[in-house]
Amino acid sequence: MPSLFVRSLALCSLFIGMSGLRAQEAPSASQAPVSHAPDPAPAEPQAPAAPMPDAAVPGSHFDKAMFLKPIPSSQLDFIKAYANATSSDLYRDKQFHKLMKTFIPDCMFHYGRDKPLSDALDEVFDNSQTPVEIRDGRFVLLSGMQGKYLGGRGFLWLDLQEGIGLGGFFFHPTNGEPTPAMNVFSRQVKAETLSLSELPPAFAQDFSRWSESAQVSPVTIRYFLTGSNKKVLLEHDEDFCRFPDGTPAPADSGCEQMNADAADYDLTAAEYTNDTHHATNATAWMLNGDDRAWLSVRASRCGGLADPLGCRIVFTRQRIHIITGRR
Repeated sequence: MPSLFVRSLALCSLFIGMSGLRAQEAPSASQAPVSHAPDPAPAEPQAPAAPMPDAAVPGSHFDKAMFLKPIPSSQLDFIKAYANATSSDLYRDKQFHKLMKTFIPDCMFHYGRDKPLSDALDEVFDNSQTPVEIRDGRFVLLSGMQGKYLGGRGFLWLDLQEGIGLGGFFFHPTNGEPTPAMNVFSRQVKAETLSLSELPPAFAQDFSRWSESAQVSPVTIRYFLTGSNKKVLLEHDEDFCRFPDGTPAPADSGCEQMNADAADYDLTAAEYTNDTHHATNATAWMLNGDDRAWLSVRASRCGGLADPLGCRIVFTRQRIHIITGRR
Protein backbone atom coordinates (compact mmCIF):
# COMPACT_ATOMS: atom_id res chain seq x y z
CA MET A 1 0.00 0.00 0.00
CA PRO A 2 1.48 3.41 -0.95
CA SER A 3 2.62 5.57 1.94
CA LEU A 4 0.74 8.72 2.89
CA PHE A 5 3.62 10.74 1.42
CA VAL A 6 3.32 9.05 -1.98
CA ARG A 7 -0.45 9.45 -1.99
CA SER A 8 0.01 13.09 -1.02
CA LEU A 9 2.22 13.74 -4.03
CA ALA A 10 -0.24 12.01 -6.34
CA LEU A 11 -3.07 14.13 -5.06
CA CYS A 12 -1.17 17.42 -4.93
CA SER A 13 -2.65 18.82 -8.12
CA LEU A 14 -6.16 18.09 -6.90
CA PHE A 15 -5.72 20.31 -3.87
CA ILE A 16 -3.86 23.26 -5.30
CA GLY A 17 -6.93 25.38 -4.69
CA MET A 18 -6.70 24.71 -0.96
CA SER A 19 -3.81 27.16 -0.53
CA GLY A 20 -6.30 29.98 -0.79
CA LEU A 21 -8.38 28.82 2.15
CA ARG A 22 -8.02 30.87 5.30
CA ALA A 23 -8.37 29.85 8.91
CA GLN A 24 -11.57 31.25 10.40
CA GLU A 25 -11.34 34.30 12.61
CA ALA A 26 -11.35 33.63 16.35
CA PRO A 27 -14.55 34.80 18.05
CA SER A 28 -14.67 37.55 20.60
CA ALA A 29 -14.30 36.63 24.26
CA SER A 30 -18.07 36.88 24.70
CA GLN A 31 -18.81 34.22 22.09
CA ALA A 32 -19.12 30.54 22.86
CA PRO A 33 -16.10 28.50 21.66
CA VAL A 34 -16.52 26.65 18.41
CA SER A 35 -15.12 23.30 17.31
CA HIS A 36 -15.33 21.09 14.27
CA ALA A 37 -16.91 17.65 14.35
CA PRO A 38 -15.13 15.04 12.22
CA ASP A 39 -16.90 13.79 9.11
CA PRO A 40 -17.83 11.04 9.74
CA ALA A 41 -17.63 11.45 13.52
CA PRO A 42 -17.29 8.20 15.46
CA ALA A 43 -17.74 8.83 19.17
CA GLU A 44 -14.60 6.77 19.90
CA PRO A 45 -12.26 5.91 17.03
CA GLN A 46 -11.63 2.19 17.17
CA ALA A 47 -8.29 0.44 16.80
CA PRO A 48 -8.14 -2.41 14.30
CA ALA A 49 -9.70 -5.71 15.38
CA ALA A 50 -6.31 -7.42 15.68
CA PRO A 51 -3.64 -5.93 18.00
CA MET A 52 -1.18 -3.78 16.06
CA PRO A 53 2.42 -2.80 16.84
CA ASP A 54 3.28 0.86 17.17
CA ALA A 55 2.56 2.84 14.02
CA ALA A 56 5.48 4.20 12.05
CA VAL A 57 6.37 7.79 12.93
CA PRO A 58 8.21 9.84 10.29
CA GLY A 59 11.89 10.36 10.98
CA SER A 60 12.27 11.99 14.38
CA HIS A 61 12.26 15.78 14.38
CA PHE A 62 13.14 15.92 18.06
CA ASP A 63 15.37 18.82 19.07
CA LYS A 64 16.16 18.81 22.76
CA ALA A 65 16.71 22.59 22.59
CA MET A 66 12.90 22.86 22.46
CA PHE A 67 12.88 21.79 26.13
CA LEU A 68 13.84 24.87 28.10
CA LYS A 69 15.64 24.83 31.45
CA PRO A 70 16.67 21.15 31.62
CA ILE A 71 16.53 19.73 35.13
CA PRO A 72 20.03 19.14 36.61
CA SER A 73 20.80 15.43 37.03
CA SER A 74 21.70 16.08 40.68
CA GLN A 75 18.00 16.83 41.29
CA LEU A 76 16.90 13.60 39.62
CA ASP A 77 19.23 10.93 41.01
CA PHE A 78 16.98 10.17 44.00
CA ILE A 79 14.28 8.83 41.66
CA LYS A 80 16.32 5.70 40.86
CA ALA A 81 15.71 4.46 44.40
CA TYR A 82 12.00 4.19 43.55
CA ALA A 83 12.41 1.55 40.82
CA ASN A 84 9.48 -0.90 41.22
CA ALA A 85 7.99 1.13 44.08
CA THR A 86 4.39 2.20 43.58
CA SER A 87 3.67 5.29 41.53
CA SER A 88 1.81 6.69 44.52
CA ASP A 89 4.92 6.34 46.70
CA LEU A 90 7.07 8.36 44.29
CA TYR A 91 4.32 10.87 43.60
CA ARG A 92 3.95 11.61 47.34
CA ASP A 93 7.70 12.02 47.87
CA LYS A 94 8.31 15.62 48.99
CA GLN A 95 11.37 16.00 46.80
CA PHE A 96 9.49 14.70 43.77
CA HIS A 97 6.51 16.95 44.48
CA LYS A 98 8.87 19.93 44.42
CA LEU A 99 10.45 18.62 41.22
CA MET A 100 7.07 18.42 39.47
CA LYS A 101 6.80 22.20 39.52
CA THR A 102 9.67 22.36 37.02
CA PHE A 103 7.84 20.44 34.27
CA ILE A 104 4.09 20.51 35.04
CA PRO A 105 2.45 23.68 33.65
CA ASP A 106 1.02 26.07 36.23
CA CYS A 107 -2.32 26.29 34.45
CA MET A 108 -6.02 25.83 35.07
CA PHE A 109 -7.52 22.60 33.76
CA HIS A 110 -11.17 21.66 33.33
CA TYR A 111 -11.55 18.17 34.81
CA GLY A 112 -15.16 18.12 36.01
CA ARG A 113 -14.62 21.73 37.07
CA ASP A 114 -11.85 24.29 36.78
CA LYS A 115 -8.87 23.37 38.93
CA PRO A 116 -5.06 23.53 38.69
CA LEU A 117 -3.62 20.76 36.51
CA SER A 118 -1.62 19.59 39.54
CA ASP A 119 -4.87 19.03 41.48
CA ALA A 120 -6.26 16.88 38.65
CA LEU A 121 -3.07 14.81 38.77
CA ASP A 122 -3.40 14.45 42.55
CA GLU A 123 -6.77 12.79 42.01
CA VAL A 124 -5.58 10.17 39.52
CA PHE A 125 -2.36 9.34 41.38
CA ASP A 126 -4.09 8.94 44.76
CA ASN A 127 -3.07 5.49 46.05
CA SER A 128 -1.89 4.32 42.60
CA GLN A 129 -0.34 0.86 42.96
CA THR A 130 1.12 0.79 39.44
CA PRO A 131 4.89 0.20 39.72
CA VAL A 132 7.34 2.94 38.77
CA GLU A 133 9.20 1.91 35.60
CA ILE A 134 12.79 2.97 34.93
CA ARG A 135 13.82 1.85 31.44
CA ASP A 136 17.47 1.73 30.37
CA GLY A 137 18.42 3.37 33.66
CA ARG A 138 17.09 6.76 32.53
CA PHE A 139 13.48 6.81 31.28
CA VAL A 140 11.03 7.03 34.20
CA LEU A 141 7.30 6.37 33.90
CA LEU A 142 4.75 6.55 36.70
CA SER A 143 1.04 6.00 36.15
CA GLY A 144 -2.19 6.98 37.86
CA MET A 145 -5.43 5.26 36.89
CA GLN A 146 -7.44 6.26 39.95
CA GLY A 147 -9.67 8.99 38.52
CA LYS A 148 -12.97 8.93 40.41
CA TYR A 149 -15.00 10.19 37.47
CA LEU A 150 -14.89 10.88 33.72
CA GLY A 151 -12.46 7.99 33.21
CA GLY A 152 -9.53 10.12 34.42
CA ARG A 153 -6.05 8.63 34.16
CA GLY A 154 -2.59 10.11 33.81
CA PHE A 155 1.16 9.57 33.67
CA LEU A 156 4.42 11.40 34.27
CA TRP A 157 7.62 10.75 32.29
CA LEU A 158 11.19 11.86 32.85
CA ASP A 159 14.50 11.48 31.03
CA LEU A 160 17.01 11.46 33.88
CA GLN A 161 19.92 12.01 31.49
CA GLU A 162 18.58 15.00 29.54
CA GLY A 163 16.59 16.57 32.37
CA ILE A 164 13.32 16.49 30.40
CA GLY A 165 9.87 16.03 31.93
CA LEU A 166 6.49 15.40 30.29
CA GLY A 167 3.13 14.06 31.34
CA GLY A 168 -0.32 13.21 30.10
CA PHE A 169 -3.94 13.30 31.28
CA PHE A 170 -6.80 11.47 29.58
CA PHE A 171 -10.51 11.73 30.39
CA HIS A 172 -14.02 11.93 28.90
CA PRO A 173 -15.29 15.54 29.11
CA THR A 174 -19.07 15.83 29.45
CA ASN A 175 -19.46 19.60 29.20
CA GLY A 176 -19.56 19.82 25.41
CA GLU A 177 -15.87 19.93 24.54
CA PRO A 178 -14.53 17.24 22.17
CA THR A 179 -14.40 13.89 23.94
CA PRO A 180 -12.51 11.80 24.86
CA ALA A 181 -9.35 13.89 25.05
CA MET A 182 -5.67 13.18 25.65
CA ASN A 183 -3.71 16.12 27.07
CA VAL A 184 0.09 15.80 26.91
CA PHE A 185 2.01 18.54 28.70
CA SER A 186 5.36 20.00 29.69
CA ARG A 187 6.21 23.32 31.27
CA GLN A 188 9.59 23.13 29.52
CA VAL A 189 8.01 23.47 26.05
CA LYS A 190 6.61 26.74 24.67
CA ALA A 191 6.13 25.79 21.01
CA GLU A 192 3.02 27.02 19.20
CA THR A 193 2.62 23.87 17.06
CA LEU A 194 3.65 20.28 17.78
CA SER A 195 3.49 16.78 16.35
CA LEU A 196 4.42 13.50 18.00
CA SER A 197 7.67 13.17 16.02
CA GLU A 198 8.97 16.38 17.63
CA LEU A 199 8.88 14.84 21.11
CA PRO A 200 11.65 12.50 22.34
CA PRO A 201 11.49 9.12 20.54
CA ALA A 202 11.78 7.33 23.88
CA PHE A 203 8.77 9.29 25.11
CA ALA A 204 6.77 8.27 22.03
CA GLN A 205 7.55 4.62 22.77
CA ASP A 206 6.55 4.84 26.43
CA PHE A 207 3.49 6.94 25.59
CA SER A 208 2.35 4.19 23.23
CA ARG A 209 2.87 1.50 25.88
CA TRP A 210 1.06 3.56 28.51
CA SER A 211 -1.85 4.22 26.15
CA GLU A 212 -2.27 0.51 25.55
CA SER A 213 -2.26 -0.32 29.27
CA ALA A 214 -4.62 2.60 30.01
CA GLN A 215 -6.94 1.53 27.16
CA VAL A 216 -6.53 4.85 25.37
CA SER A 217 -7.04 4.63 21.61
CA PRO A 218 -3.99 5.61 19.51
CA VAL A 219 -6.40 7.81 17.53
CA THR A 220 -8.17 10.37 19.69
CA ILE A 221 -8.47 14.11 20.31
CA ARG A 222 -4.95 15.10 21.34
CA TYR A 223 -3.66 18.38 22.79
CA PHE A 224 -0.41 19.69 24.24
CA LEU A 225 -0.44 22.04 27.25
CA THR A 226 2.63 24.28 27.08
CA GLY A 227 4.73 26.27 29.51
CA SER A 228 3.07 29.37 28.07
CA ASN A 229 -0.21 28.05 29.50
CA LYS A 230 -1.63 27.41 26.05
CA LYS A 231 -3.50 24.38 24.73
CA VAL A 232 -2.29 23.52 21.21
CA LEU A 233 -2.81 20.64 18.83
CA LEU A 234 -0.51 17.63 19.27
CA GLU A 235 -0.76 16.36 15.72
CA HIS A 236 -0.83 12.68 14.78
CA ASP A 237 1.97 12.16 12.28
CA GLU A 238 2.05 8.41 12.75
CA ASP A 239 1.30 6.29 9.69
CA PHE A 240 -0.91 3.42 10.86
CA CYS A 241 -0.35 1.67 7.54
CA ARG A 242 3.36 1.27 8.31
CA PHE A 243 5.03 -0.47 11.24
CA PRO A 244 8.17 1.07 12.79
CA ASP A 245 10.40 -1.27 10.78
CA GLY A 246 8.86 0.04 7.55
CA THR A 247 6.80 -3.04 6.71
CA PRO A 248 3.20 -2.43 5.62
CA ALA A 249 0.25 -3.19 7.90
CA PRO A 250 -2.09 -6.03 6.85
CA ALA A 251 -4.56 -5.06 4.15
CA ASP A 252 -7.51 -5.89 6.42
CA SER A 253 -6.18 -3.97 9.42
CA GLY A 254 -8.32 -0.87 8.87
CA CYS A 255 -5.15 1.22 8.96
CA GLU A 256 -6.16 3.75 6.29
CA GLN A 257 -9.41 4.40 8.13
CA MET A 258 -7.31 5.04 11.27
CA ASN A 259 -5.18 7.55 9.33
CA ALA A 260 -8.34 9.28 8.11
CA ASP A 261 -9.84 9.33 11.62
CA ALA A 262 -6.57 10.76 13.00
CA ALA A 263 -6.73 13.61 10.47
CA ASP A 264 -10.37 14.31 11.36
CA TYR A 265 -9.64 14.39 15.07
CA ASP A 266 -6.62 16.64 14.56
CA LEU A 267 -8.84 19.04 12.64
CA THR A 268 -11.32 19.03 15.51
CA ALA A 269 -8.52 19.80 17.99
CA ALA A 270 -6.98 22.49 15.77
CA GLU A 271 -10.25 24.36 15.30
CA TYR A 272 -11.24 23.95 18.94
CA THR A 273 -7.97 25.35 20.30
CA ASN A 274 -7.99 28.15 17.72
CA ASP A 275 -11.56 29.18 18.47
CA THR A 276 -11.11 29.04 22.25
CA HIS A 277 -7.93 31.15 22.10
CA HIS A 278 -5.81 28.18 23.28
CA ALA A 279 -7.22 28.33 26.82
CA THR A 280 -6.09 25.32 28.85
CA ASN A 281 -9.49 25.07 30.55
CA ALA A 282 -11.66 25.74 27.48
CA THR A 283 -15.15 24.24 27.33
CA ALA A 284 -18.24 24.07 25.05
CA TRP A 285 -19.13 22.61 21.67
CA MET A 286 -20.55 24.15 18.50
CA LEU A 287 -20.26 23.67 14.76
CA ASN A 288 -20.52 26.83 12.71
CA GLY A 289 -21.63 27.35 9.12
CA ASP A 290 -18.10 27.81 7.76
CA ASP A 291 -17.14 24.35 9.02
CA ARG A 292 -20.17 22.79 7.35
CA ALA A 293 -19.29 24.55 4.09
CA TRP A 294 -15.74 23.19 4.22
CA LEU A 295 -16.98 19.65 4.90
CA SER A 296 -19.21 19.94 1.85
CA VAL A 297 -16.27 21.00 -0.31
CA ARG A 298 -14.19 18.07 0.93
CA ALA A 299 -17.00 15.62 0.23
CA SER A 300 -17.46 16.89 -3.31
CA ARG A 301 -13.72 16.88 -4.10
CA CYS A 302 -13.02 13.40 -2.70
CA GLY A 303 -16.28 11.57 -3.25
CA GLY A 304 -15.70 10.26 -6.77
CA LEU A 305 -12.04 9.23 -6.49
CA ALA A 306 -10.63 5.70 -6.44
CA ASP A 307 -8.95 6.44 -3.08
CA PRO A 308 -11.43 8.69 -1.24
CA LEU A 309 -9.78 8.12 2.15
CA GLY A 310 -6.35 9.12 0.82
CA CYS A 311 -7.92 12.26 -0.66
CA ARG A 312 -9.71 13.03 2.59
CA ILE A 313 -6.49 12.68 4.60
CA VAL A 314 -4.48 15.08 2.41
CA PHE A 315 -7.35 17.55 2.13
CA THR A 316 -7.83 17.56 5.92
CA ARG A 317 -4.12 17.85 6.73
CA GLN A 318 -3.85 20.91 4.50
CA ARG A 319 -6.80 22.48 6.31
CA ILE A 320 -5.16 21.77 9.69
CA HIS A 321 -1.90 23.40 8.65
CA ILE A 322 -3.70 26.49 7.39
CA ILE A 323 -5.41 26.85 10.78
CA THR A 324 -2.27 26.25 12.85
CA GLY A 325 0.14 28.09 10.53
CA ARG A 326 2.26 24.95 10.43
CA ARG A 327 4.36 24.29 7.30
